[in-house]
This record gives sequence, structure tokens and C-alpha cells, in this order.
Amino acid sequence: MSEPNCPNCTFRKRYDSKPASLLGRLWRWHINWCPGWKSYISGLPEEERESLRSKYGLK
Repeated sequence: MSEPNCPNCTFRKRYDSKPASLLGRLWRWHINWCPGWKSYISGLPEEERESLRSKYGLK
């Protein structure tokens, strides 16, 4: 499997600019079960992972 495109994801950018938009909400729902997102986030350094968890309200 190739590298996840999470840092450049169009839906993620939409969520960052307009979290209440349909695409933004779809992306936020999607990351709860997306294997690519889980792979991406587990490959990050702990500090950056914690930053994303707090930014996106993840567990």
C-alpha cells in the first residue's frame, strides 16, 4: 500500500478552513475508521500526534 495522502487531503483542508461544511464533517467522520489515517497518525512523532489529537478532538 502506498503512503497515505492525509497531509494533503482536500477534505482535511476543507475541515481546517470550514469545519461545519459538508465535506469537512464527512472527513471528520471518515477519520474515525480510516486505515490510512490510522497508519498516518501512528507514523508521526508523539508530539505531532498529540497536537493532531487535540486539534481534531480525537481519543
